[in-house]
Amino acid sequence: MFVVSLNYKVPLTEIDRLQAAHIEWLKACYAEGVFIASGPKKPRTGGVIIAQCPRDILDERLAADPFAKAGAADYDVTEFLARMTAASLDAFKEA
Repeated sequence: MFVVSLNYKVPLTEIDRLQAAHIEWLKACYAEGVFIASGPKKPRTGGVIIAQCPRDILDERLAADPFAKAGAADYDVTEFLARMTAASLDAFKEA
């Protein structure tokens, strides 16, 4: 499983301009079963994505993000093993 931290590199006006395309990209990644959760940071300096897939697939999806294509965000990816979860997330536990 991965935690992806996005950090914006451009003013929020540019992020807002790309937002609709970014949301469509997120929806496609959820439909594919790659993303588990996502949302903006507070304060709005970037976002966070929780993903479960092989690393090469994650890298491909991140490269397709409109924010990445426009050079509007950097991505910091951290892999972790979800050994404990809330009961409603048991399906995501890893050995």
